[in-house]
Amino acid sequence: MSSIVTVDSTEGHWFKSSYSETGSQCVEVAFLSAGRVGVRDSKNPTGPALVFESGEWVAFTAGVIGGALDGSE
Repeated sequence: MSSIVTVDSTEGHWFKSSYSETGSQCVEVAFLSAGRVGVRDSKNPTGPALVFESGEWVAFTAGVIGGALDGSE
């Protein structure tokens, strides 16, 4: 189960989608230690991050790609 934790901002390489515009509201993602994946608000890099276990992240991204989260269901 995912959890909100404070993550050392130096852990992992945080990145935004190449579709993100400069100065807009974005999220950043980082592949962290122990197979975890962090997601945070790009405007608040020292704030809390949502941290997924690797299997949770795979399921989430597969759902996004497959359209399961597009709100039409």
